[in-house]
Amino acid sequence: MSFKKKDNQTYYNPIRRAVLQHQMIQPGDKVAIGMSGGKDSTSLLYFLDMISKQQRLGFEFEIVPITLAMGFDMDISPLQEFVEGLGYELDIVPTNIAQVVFDIREERSPCSLCAKLRRGILYKRAKEVGCNKVALGHHLDDAIETYFMNFLFHGQMASFDPISYLSKTDITLIRPLLYVEEKQIIQFIQREELPVIFNPCPVDKKTKREEIKHLVNELAQTYPDIREKFIMGMEQGVAENFWTKSLQSVED
Repeated sequence: MSFKKKDNQTYYNPIRRAVLQHQMIQPGDKVAIGMSGGKDSTSLLYFLDMISKQQRLGFEFEIVPITLAMGFDMDISPLQEFVEGLGYELDIVPTNIAQVVFDIREERSPCSLCAKLRRGILYKRAKEVGCNKVALGHHLDDAIETYFMNFLFHGQMASFDPISYLSKTDITLIRPLLYVEEKQIIQFIQREELPVIFNPCPVDKKTKREEIKHLVNELAQTYPDIREKFIMGMEQGVAENFWTKSLQSVED
């Protein structure tokens, strides 16, 4: 299966800007990409693959796509085909996360536990295959939504870090899509006809994060430049504690 390779600065410039500004990737890095089959992680692999192969950062780095088999009944063959079409082999890690969260623990608010389990397994696997960094598909809208969630539900005026080092696992997390809007990712996925796998999670689109997403979209109707102003706030470093490592779960 072949994929179109249209060079569009609209997408690559913000990613390169985020990577360079926050020094997310260094020469010789081996970067694991957490692949869920959703639009964000699929786009992330596509972009980082192009940046790597065309050496847009001026140096080489390695990519390792990893996905977790959550225990849901889902066909990941389109994701495998996509990854192989780019020249990689998808590392599939079996888990029982769905059973633990929904059957054993019967969580009323399952997202937090699910995210914690997923992160732990992903970081462990990344380290096992020799990666020193893990790239996540969190975009600009995720950052804004996390900010509002922390503010409204926890009284904290902070979002997640663009880059964070996890001493327990000796892994560094990076978020190269930080300056890319969600609508741009949706447009890119549709334009390039990239595969997106349906999320079978029973609470998908039924979370507090989904409520905040609607709130941000409503604010954007009145204040169309809200996302650009948020980037300005990030880059100006409004406060050193703008970023926090006490993250709420962020869904792909």
